[in-house]
Amino acid sequence: MNKSVLLLALGLGAGACHRAVPTTKGTAPSVSTSTAERSGKEAAVKAVDFNSPYLTAKGKVQATIKGDEKSATINIRMRRDSAIWVSAGLLGFEGVRALLTPDSVRVINRLDKTYFAGGYDYLTKLLNVPVSFAQAQALLLGNYQPAPAGAALTLGTGPGGGQRVAYPLNGVLVEQLLQAASGRVEKLTLTETGTDRSLAADYAEFQAVDGVKTPFAHSLLVDAKQGTVSTKASLKYSKVSAGREALGFPFDIPKGFQRMKGNK
Repeated sequence: MNKSVLLLALGLGAGACHRAVPTTKGTAPSVSTSTAERSGKEAAVKAVDFNSPYLTAKGKVQATIKGDEKSATINIRMRRDSAIWVSAGLLGFEGVRALLTPDSVRVINRLDKTYFAGGYDYLTKLLNVPVSFAQAQALLLGNYQPAPAGAALTLGTGPGGGQRVAYPLNGVLVEQLLQAASGRVEKLTLTETGTDRSLAADYAEFQAVDGVKTPFAHSLLVDAKQGTVSTKASLKYSKVSAGREALGFPFDIPKGFQRMKGNK
Protein backbone atom coordinates (compact mmCIF):
# COMPACT_ATOMS: atom_id res chain seq x y z
CA MET A 1 0.00 0.00 0.00
CA ASN A 2 1.06 3.59 -0.58
CA LYS A 3 0.82 5.72 2.57
CA SER A 4 0.64 9.09 0.82
CA VAL A 5 -2.33 8.23 -1.37
CA LEU A 6 -4.28 6.79 1.56
CA LEU A 7 -3.70 9.94 3.58
CA LEU A 8 -4.78 11.93 0.53
CA ALA A 9 -7.94 9.82 0.33
CA LEU A 10 -8.57 10.56 3.99
CA GLY A 11 -8.09 14.26 3.31
CA LEU A 12 -10.51 14.24 0.39
CA GLY A 13 -13.05 12.24 2.35
CA ALA A 14 -12.78 14.59 5.30
CA GLY A 15 -13.47 17.44 2.94
CA ALA A 16 -10.07 19.06 2.63
CA CYS A 17 -7.11 18.89 0.28
CA HIS A 18 -3.43 18.13 0.57
CA ARG A 19 -0.91 20.90 1.33
CA ALA A 20 -2.16 23.53 -1.08
CA VAL A 21 -2.29 26.71 0.99
CA PRO A 22 -0.10 27.21 4.09
CA THR A 23 -1.65 27.19 7.52
CA THR A 24 -2.36 30.61 8.96
CA LYS A 25 -3.72 31.62 12.32
CA GLY A 26 -7.46 32.08 12.50
CA THR A 27 -10.72 30.22 12.57
CA ALA A 28 -12.23 28.41 9.61
CA PRO A 29 -15.68 29.76 8.69
CA SER A 30 -18.72 28.10 10.15
CA VAL A 31 -21.39 26.67 7.89
CA SER A 32 -24.88 28.07 7.52
CA THR A 33 -27.41 25.55 6.24
CA SER A 34 -30.27 27.90 5.48
CA THR A 35 -30.60 31.09 3.46
CA ALA A 36 -32.86 32.44 6.21
CA GLU A 37 -29.94 32.32 8.66
CA ARG A 38 -27.78 34.65 6.53
CA SER A 39 -27.70 38.41 6.94
CA GLY A 40 -26.34 41.42 5.06
CA LYS A 41 -24.78 40.51 1.72
CA GLU A 42 -24.93 36.82 2.68
CA ALA A 43 -28.73 37.04 2.45
CA ALA A 44 -28.36 37.65 -1.30
CA VAL A 45 -26.38 34.44 -1.82
CA LYS A 46 -28.63 31.91 -3.59
CA ALA A 47 -26.81 28.78 -2.43
CA VAL A 48 -28.72 25.54 -1.95
CA ASP A 49 -27.21 22.98 0.43
CA PHE A 50 -27.46 19.19 0.59
CA ASN A 51 -28.94 18.54 4.02
CA SER A 52 -29.88 14.87 4.40
CA PRO A 53 -29.69 13.64 8.02
CA TYR A 54 -27.56 10.65 6.96
CA LEU A 55 -25.31 9.91 4.00
CA THR A 56 -23.29 6.91 2.85
CA ALA A 57 -20.95 6.94 -0.15
CA LYS A 58 -18.45 4.67 -1.83
CA GLY A 59 -15.92 5.76 -4.41
CA LYS A 60 -12.39 5.80 -5.74
CA VAL A 61 -9.62 8.33 -5.29
CA GLN A 62 -7.05 8.75 -8.07
CA ALA A 63 -4.07 11.03 -7.56
CA THR A 64 -1.00 12.18 -9.44
CA ILE A 65 1.80 12.88 -6.97
CA LYS A 66 5.15 13.97 -8.43
CA GLY A 67 4.16 12.39 -11.72
CA ASP A 68 3.26 9.06 -10.11
CA GLU A 69 -0.36 7.91 -10.44
CA LYS A 70 -1.94 6.22 -7.43
CA SER A 71 -5.44 5.12 -6.44
CA ALA A 72 -7.42 4.05 -3.38
CA THR A 73 -10.98 3.08 -2.55
CA ILE A 74 -12.93 5.13 -0.02
CA ASN A 75 -16.09 4.63 2.05
CA ILE A 76 -17.85 7.49 3.85
CA ARG A 77 -20.65 7.64 6.38
CA MET A 78 -22.06 10.86 7.78
CA ARG A 79 -24.61 11.94 10.36
CA ARG A 80 -25.27 15.63 9.71
CA ASP A 81 -23.70 18.03 12.22
CA SER A 82 -22.57 15.06 14.32
CA ALA A 83 -20.10 12.60 12.74
CA ILE A 84 -18.06 11.91 9.62
CA TRP A 85 -16.57 8.40 9.24
CA VAL A 86 -14.00 7.66 6.52
CA SER A 87 -12.30 4.40 5.55
CA ALA A 88 -9.64 4.27 2.81
CA GLY A 89 -7.83 1.23 1.45
CA LEU A 90 -6.41 -0.69 -1.48
CA LEU A 91 -7.15 -4.16 -2.88
CA GLY A 92 -9.80 -4.78 -0.26
CA PHE A 93 -7.54 -3.97 2.70
CA GLU A 94 -8.20 -0.97 4.91
CA GLY A 95 -5.21 1.30 5.43
CA VAL A 96 -6.68 4.35 7.18
CA ARG A 97 -9.87 4.93 9.17
CA ALA A 98 -11.02 8.23 10.65
CA LEU A 99 -13.90 9.47 12.77
CA LEU A 100 -14.57 13.21 12.98
CA THR A 101 -17.01 14.80 15.43
CA PRO A 102 -17.56 18.53 16.08
CA ASP A 103 -14.87 18.57 18.78
CA SER A 104 -12.54 15.64 18.04
CA VAL A 105 -10.50 13.87 15.37
CA ARG A 106 -9.57 10.18 15.63
CA VAL A 107 -7.47 8.36 13.04
CA ILE A 108 -6.18 4.78 12.78
CA ASN A 109 -3.26 4.18 10.40
CA ARG A 110 -2.91 0.44 9.87
CA LEU A 111 0.08 0.98 7.59
CA ASP A 112 2.39 1.84 10.47
CA LYS A 113 0.20 0.65 13.39
CA THR A 114 -0.39 4.09 14.86
CA TYR A 115 -3.43 6.12 15.90
CA PHE A 116 -4.30 9.71 16.72
CA ALA A 117 -6.94 11.10 19.07
CA GLY A 118 -7.19 14.84 19.56
CA GLY A 119 -8.43 18.09 18.03
CA TYR A 120 -8.57 19.69 14.61
CA ASP A 121 -5.02 20.98 14.84
CA TYR A 122 -4.06 17.49 13.56
CA LEU A 123 -5.94 17.88 10.28
CA THR A 124 -4.73 21.46 9.98
CA LYS A 125 -1.12 20.24 10.16
CA LEU A 126 -1.73 17.23 7.90
CA LEU A 127 -3.57 19.15 5.19
CA ASN A 128 -1.89 22.52 5.73
CA VAL A 129 -5.14 24.49 5.70
CA PRO A 130 -7.35 25.53 8.65
CA VAL A 131 -10.02 22.85 9.18
CA SER A 132 -13.13 22.65 11.35
CA PHE A 133 -15.86 19.99 11.47
CA ALA A 134 -18.38 22.34 9.86
CA GLN A 135 -15.95 23.15 7.05
CA ALA A 136 -15.12 19.47 6.47
CA GLN A 137 -18.83 18.64 6.31
CA ALA A 138 -19.49 21.45 3.82
CA LEU A 139 -16.65 20.35 1.56
CA LEU A 140 -17.74 16.72 1.68
CA LEU A 141 -21.31 17.62 0.72
CA GLY A 142 -20.34 20.38 -1.74
CA ASN A 143 -22.19 22.94 0.38
CA TYR A 144 -21.71 26.69 0.41
CA GLN A 145 -19.28 28.11 2.98
CA PRO A 146 -20.31 31.56 4.21
CA ALA A 147 -17.84 34.31 5.01
CA PRO A 148 -16.86 34.69 8.69
CA ALA A 149 -18.23 37.66 10.58
CA GLY A 150 -16.64 40.92 9.50
CA ALA A 151 -15.16 39.61 6.24
CA ALA A 152 -15.51 41.78 3.13
CA LEU A 153 -17.79 39.69 0.93
CA THR A 154 -18.26 40.50 -2.77
CA LEU A 155 -20.95 39.17 -5.10
CA GLY A 156 -20.72 38.90 -8.87
CA THR A 157 -21.87 36.87 -11.85
CA GLY A 158 -20.13 33.62 -12.68
CA PRO A 159 -20.06 31.46 -15.83
CA GLY A 160 -23.48 30.43 -17.08
CA GLY A 161 -25.23 33.19 -15.15
CA GLY A 162 -24.59 31.75 -11.70
CA GLN A 163 -23.22 33.63 -8.70
CA ARG A 164 -19.60 34.29 -7.83
CA VAL A 165 -19.00 34.81 -4.10
CA ALA A 166 -15.59 35.87 -2.75
CA TYR A 167 -14.08 36.94 0.56
CA PRO A 168 -10.62 37.09 2.20
CA LEU A 169 -9.74 34.65 5.01
CA ASN A 170 -6.38 34.71 6.81
CA GLY A 171 -4.40 35.86 3.78
CA VAL A 172 -6.31 33.57 1.40
CA LEU A 173 -8.93 34.64 -1.14
CA VAL A 174 -11.89 32.26 -1.01
CA GLU A 175 -14.02 32.12 -4.18
CA GLN A 176 -17.13 30.01 -4.78
CA LEU A 177 -19.10 29.64 -8.00
CA LEU A 178 -22.77 28.69 -7.70
CA GLN A 179 -24.82 27.07 -10.45
CA ALA A 180 -27.58 29.31 -11.81
CA ALA A 181 -30.29 26.64 -11.91
CA SER A 182 -29.62 24.59 -8.77
CA GLY A 183 -27.71 26.97 -6.50
CA ARG A 184 -25.15 24.24 -5.86
CA VAL A 185 -21.44 25.04 -5.45
CA GLU A 186 -19.64 23.92 -8.60
CA LYS A 187 -16.20 25.37 -7.89
CA LEU A 188 -14.22 26.39 -4.81
CA THR A 189 -10.90 28.22 -5.22
CA LEU A 190 -8.37 29.18 -2.53
CA THR A 191 -5.60 31.57 -3.60
CA GLU A 192 -2.89 32.70 -1.21
CA THR A 193 -2.37 36.44 -1.47
CA GLY A 194 1.03 37.47 -2.82
CA THR A 195 2.23 33.95 -3.68
CA ASP A 196 1.90 31.45 -6.52
CA ARG A 197 0.04 28.88 -4.39
CA SER A 198 -3.59 27.98 -4.99
CA LEU A 199 -6.12 25.18 -4.77
CA ALA A 200 -9.19 24.57 -6.94
CA ALA A 201 -11.97 22.06 -6.19
CA ASP A 202 -14.43 21.35 -9.00
CA TYR A 203 -17.74 19.59 -8.29
CA ALA A 204 -19.40 17.80 -11.22
CA GLU A 205 -21.77 14.99 -12.24
CA PHE A 206 -24.63 16.30 -10.12
CA GLN A 207 -27.21 13.56 -9.74
CA ALA A 208 -30.37 13.02 -7.74
CA VAL A 209 -30.16 10.87 -4.62
CA ASP A 210 -33.19 8.91 -3.44
CA GLY A 211 -35.17 10.83 -0.86
CA VAL A 212 -33.36 14.15 -1.38
CA LYS A 213 -34.43 16.86 -3.82
CA THR A 214 -31.04 18.61 -3.89
CA PRO A 215 -28.62 17.04 -6.42
CA PHE A 216 -25.33 15.64 -5.12
CA ALA A 217 -21.96 15.99 -6.90
CA HIS A 218 -20.70 12.48 -7.68
CA SER A 219 -17.32 13.79 -8.86
CA LEU A 220 -14.76 16.03 -7.16
CA LEU A 221 -11.53 17.13 -8.88
CA VAL A 222 -8.84 18.90 -6.88
CA ASP A 223 -5.86 20.75 -8.38
CA ALA A 224 -3.29 22.16 -5.95
CA LYS A 225 -0.64 24.39 -7.53
CA GLN A 226 2.60 25.90 -6.35
CA GLY A 227 4.26 27.69 -9.24
CA THR A 228 4.60 25.19 -12.07
CA VAL A 229 4.13 22.18 -9.77
CA SER A 230 0.62 20.72 -9.71
CA THR A 231 -0.82 17.91 -7.58
CA LYS A 232 -4.12 16.57 -8.87
CA ALA A 233 -6.58 14.23 -7.21
CA SER A 234 -10.08 13.10 -8.07
CA LEU A 235 -12.80 11.50 -5.98
CA LYS A 236 -15.52 9.76 -7.97
CA TYR A 237 -18.44 8.13 -6.21
CA SER A 238 -19.87 4.87 -7.53
CA LYS A 239 -22.69 4.79 -4.98
CA VAL A 240 -24.35 7.45 -2.83
CA SER A 241 -27.40 7.01 -0.60
CA ALA A 242 -29.11 9.31 1.88
CA GLY A 243 -32.05 9.32 4.22
CA ARG A 244 -33.08 9.12 7.86
CA GLU A 245 -31.95 5.59 8.65
CA ALA A 246 -29.44 5.55 11.51
CA LEU A 247 -25.86 4.51 10.69
CA GLY A 248 -23.08 2.95 12.73
CA PHE A 249 -19.62 4.51 13.03
CA PRO A 250 -17.35 1.68 14.19
CA PHE A 251 -14.03 2.85 15.57
CA ASP A 252 -11.87 0.71 17.84
CA ILE A 253 -8.15 1.19 18.34
CA PRO A 254 -6.36 -2.16 17.83
CA LYS A 255 -4.13 -3.46 20.60
CA GLY A 256 -0.47 -2.64 20.19
CA PHE A 257 -0.99 0.52 18.11
CA GLN A 258 1.16 3.49 19.17
CA ARG A 259 -0.38 6.90 19.74
CA MET A 260 0.81 9.75 17.49
CA LYS A 261 1.39 13.22 18.88
CA GLY A 262 -0.12 14.94 15.83
CA ASN A 263 3.17 15.99 14.24
CA LYS A 264 3.68 15.58 10.50
